[in-house]
Amino acid sequence: MKRIPRRLFTEEFKKEAIKLVTEQHLNVAAAGRQLDVAPKSIRSWIAESERGELKATLGAAKLTLDQQRIRELERELAIAREERDILKKATAYFAKLTK
Repeated sequence: MKRIPRRLFTEEFKKEAIKLVTEQHLNVAAAGRQLDVAPKSIRSWIAESERGELKATLGAAKLTLDQQRIRELERELAIAREERDILKKATAYFAKLTK
């Protein structure tokens, strides 16, 4: 099975995620769902921001916007393929049961 590419987040993205929680008063879980980011990541970004250590994920600042978009699309494609494979296996399994 192919590995899902790791996501890289810019400092601006992280700041916007923090604003959703602090200024718009969304809870961390809702902000995570809205941004498709784990709530644990948002919590750690908030803690980093409070300590003044918030910065882009390693390598994110070096990527152009097009490269970042390509990486995100590759990640989404890998997830979709994984879901498709799971559904294929489930379909085959249940087809065996009905015979």
